[in-house]
Amino acid sequence: MGRFNTSYRDGFILVGFSDWPQLELALFVFISIFYSLTLFGNTTIIALSCLDHRLHTPMYFFLCHLSFLDLCYTTNIVPQLLINLHGSDQTITYGGCMAQLFIFLAVGSTESVLLVVMAFDRYAAVCRPLHYTTIMHPCFCQTLALISWAGGFMNSVVQTGLMMAMPLCGPHHLNHFFCEMPVLLKLACEDPHGTEVKMFVARVIIVVFPAALILGSYVHIAQAMLRVRSIAGHRKAFGTCGSHLLVVSLFYGSAMYTYLQPTHSYSQSEGKFVALFYTIITPMLNPLIYTLRNKDVKGALRKALWKDRGSR
Repeated sequence: MGRFNTSYRDGFILVGFSDWPQLELALFVFISIFYSLTLFGNTTIIALSCLDHRLHTPMYFFLCHLSFLDLCYTTNIVPQLLINLHGSDQTITYGGCMAQLFIFLAVGSTESVLLVVMAFDRYAAVCRPLHYTTIMHPCFCQTLALISWAGGFMNSVVQTGLMMAMPLCGPHHLNHFFCEMPVLLKLACEDPHGTEVKMFVARVIIVVFPAALILGSYVHIAQAMLRVRSIAGHRKAFGTCGSHLLVVSLFYGSAMYTYLQPTHSYSQSEGKFVALFYTIITPMLNPLIYTLRNKDVKGALRKALWKDRGSR
């Protein structure tokens, strides 16, 4: 505890996009619209999955968790960003900054593990269709979801603890719109190499290892698809896995770009715009990716709308 830098207890100033004042109004409108769509899309998926008995399957159980994670992910960051874009006060307390970092890492890490679980679900559906209901038993699904949440929060505790134990120096300005690890490491008083190595190991475990597992599962899925001779079978398998593979590519691509490069080579200006992609755009796209090609969700939505009209 003695290593904590008490000079930062008053907090930080989030520079955000003040370097480009001409963009702030456009960004405020753009982010407000995308955040509204994110709230609507993910809330709709959760509601439909709970209300429609046809969606009471392992796939939609995990999709509910993914939607809830996306809601937490954006709500942890976007309201603060909108306040900073609209007002003159761009400060965030030290405690608020560390809490934002902890939630961001916890939710992001949980999503990383959950995507592996969803890949396993798709593997079981395509490669072991006759044993699918036995493998993906409700109790087993709940256990996998619990493991995802526990793994995500454990990773966040480790990385946030390492960050808080590092003494900070320099100006109280963070050249970002939220408290992200690479930007905070730029303020380290001492050489952060030792801490970076520990964090890098944690990131490999929570990002690279899950990505490798997902890649391996899709190799087996592709092999199973090649054994299916009918075009209809190919379409069904692709429809089952294509949405998840697209979400995986968006998530892990941006995560690897941001967190697997050395701190000294991290560009804060580029990082802000990349962060906009994975904090604003990706959580908004996920509901669209999973519903546009999904007959079950579209059918449940039509049924809910028809029931609502009928009640009137």
